[in-house]
Amino acid sequence: MSHPLSGRWVAAKIAERMEGAVACAGEGDVRVAPADLVPVCRLLRDDPEIDLQMLNSISAVDYVEYFELVYHLRSLRLNSTFVLRARCHDRTEPSVPSLTGVWPGAELQEREAWDLMGIRFDGHPNLKRILLWEGFPGHPLRKDFIR
Repeated sequence: MSHPLSGRWVAAKIAERMEGAVACAGEGDVRVAPADLVPVCRLLRDDPEIDLQMLNSISAVDYVEYFELVYHLRSLRLNSTFVLRARCHDRTEPSVPSLTGVWPGAELQEREAWDLMGIRFDGHPNLKRILLWEGFPGHPLRKDFIR
């Protein structure tokens, strides 16, 4: 059984190298600004004490006031898990940087979040719909989607 890394411990590790990158830290998660997402993820992957080499999943949540991206990460070597969050406050053109350069497995999951929630992943190599057809009107998992 894996154990979650402490959010406060991971936040301190991030702050050692990237002052101001952590927006808040909980028991088992850290939230960062979208602008800091790629360098923070590289740190989480490359620091041998954290070693989050694997991206399990990306979820997008519509809170009406903002979108939140939730990244579930895993270290197989350390048998640990961690949750990283980033908020996007722009409802008309939400965007965050793509993590395909950090974890290639983000490619399909980012396409799914784009397709269903309309969150753009800047720098994604092939950002197009994956479940719905091109030309589908809107993004059906948004709370403001009207059909």
